[in-house]
Amino acid sequence: MEFIENDPLLLGDHEPKNLDSTDPENLTPVQEFYRGASVLITGATGFLGKILLEKLLRSCGEVSTVYLLVRNKKGKAVATRVDEIFDEVVFERLKKECPKFRHKVVGVAGDCSLPDLGLSLEDRKRLIENVTIVFHVAATVRFDEKLKTAIDINVRATQDMLRLAREMPKLKSYIHVSTAYSNCVEPVIEERIYPPAMDYKKLLVMSDTLSDKLLDNLVPTILEKYPNTYAFTKQIAESVVQDLGKSLPVGITRPSIVVSTVKEPVRAWINNMYGATGVVAGSGVGLLRTLHCDKNSNANIVPVDMCVNSMIAAAWDVNEQFFDAVINEKDFDIPIYNFESSNDCPITWEYFMNTSLKYGFSIPSAKAIWYFCLILEKNLLLYTLYTFFLHTVPALLVDGALLCIGKKPKMMKVYSKVNKFSKVLSYFALKNWTFKSYNVQRVCRKMSDRDNRIFFSDLRQLNWDMFFQAYLRGVRVFLINDPMDTLPAANVKWRRLYWAHQTTKVVLAYFVLRFLWTCVSFFFNFL
Repeated sequence: MEFIENDPLLLGDHEPKNLDSTDPENLTPVQEFYRGASVLITGATGFLGKILLEKLLRSCGEVSTVYLLVRNKKGKAVATRVDEIFDEVVFERLKKECPKFRHKVVGVAGDCSLPDLGLSLEDRKRLIENVTIVFHVAATVRFDEKLKTAIDINVRATQDMLRLAREMPKLKSYIHVSTAYSNCVEPVIEERIYPPAMDYKKLLVMSDTLSDKLLDNLVPTILEKYPNTYAFTKQIAESVVQDLGKSLPVGITRPSIVVSTVKEPVRAWINNMYGATGVVAGSGVGLLRTLHCDKNSNANIVPVDMCVNSMIAAAWDVNEQFFDAVINEKDFDIPIYNFESSNDCPITWEYFMNTSLKYGFSIPSAKAIWYFCLILEKNLLLYTLYTFFLHTVPALLVDGALLCIGKKPKMMKVYSKVNKFSKVLSYFALKNWTFKSYNVQRVCRKMSDRDNRIFFSDLRQLNWDMFFQAYLRGVRVFLINDPMDTLPAANVKWRRLYWAHQTTKVVLAYFVLRFLWTCVSFFFNFL
């Protein structure tokens, strides 16, 4: 933690002790909802799941038990994997403020890619008898995931989780985590469940009966207008919730593009290269130089801690709505929570990159391979030309030099991945959607002042400029693994890369002008 404690921009937002207090006599309405609760979290080893776990244990200290569905991985037992979760820097604040939390966390062996979640009969019985609140966070978020894998994890696991929930007599709330882009084929995305792209039962039968190869061949036909297997399967999963969630206190939360923390437990913590963060990291080290993107379209990013706070509050709201419907003998419509920034705190991709550039220049990375140069281009032809000259040509030159000195070429492979990443992201960077997020705003208004401070999720109060100051530091420290004490050396390297970049532009300009002059001279001589 020393590298964080020495940098005030990365310190967590420590509220006064009495604000975040979990004294049984001083609980807020949201905290009271979690008093004595047994919570089940799937996907707790992932980015969103870790922040959710930390926040529940720290700000809802009266929670009784938190069950984590964790699979055995690389020969490691579930208990070992659960212990390793708490080695992350994001749990340091929890260890200081709530040192006796560990006995509340129970690992349960399971796997969302397996039938019936891979649960043993004993563990299944234990969850059924004890769990009162469920957060189904687990999903494969790879846009280019194999269709069969995406179906198993995003659709079948949703079905199995809801079947499990239906057997829980003490269930008070169930939150299914979807995505704001699950209905990305619609220009307007409201807080409602849309007709499924395909009947989930037929899709599951198809996955079970067709070979992987045949299923892969059918992907373009099956997806139709959907850009990838992720959005497609997440859209169908919502219809599973609608079908099996009847008569249950169920809600669906749809975060948009999730980026680092803004306030807590550590500012700017991020541990993955997905989406917008991949653009910042790739361009910051000089690897990504062009992106197929409409700079005026909305960069619908949301900080992960605010997203988690909204999920925690949504579970409380679902419970209140459901039991109000039961008491008053009304129909309960599954509430949807579109957690996105385009309404309350919009920014464009141009603002996103310009602000990243402004604060990134002051803290360049010692791991940079070239000076910053990123062109956001909407026109496909121009983008293709930029890709050839800014990605392919440099990669060929470097690989050629590596071959000449007897080393294995690698840059073309690197840029193959970079271009694939850019292609996946371009669908979301070229379009604008109109989102409705009334339920999210309603919950913010419904919460008490203390709840709104403890579970800060009102995007209208988010200051993007302050966020980006810490965000670029977080990308450098947590993602690129480049501590701030390398900054002096990085500044020296950055100046050298700057002059190398400028020299390269001058040399290229000279050769282009020389070529054009030769062409013009040849033309006039020919005449």
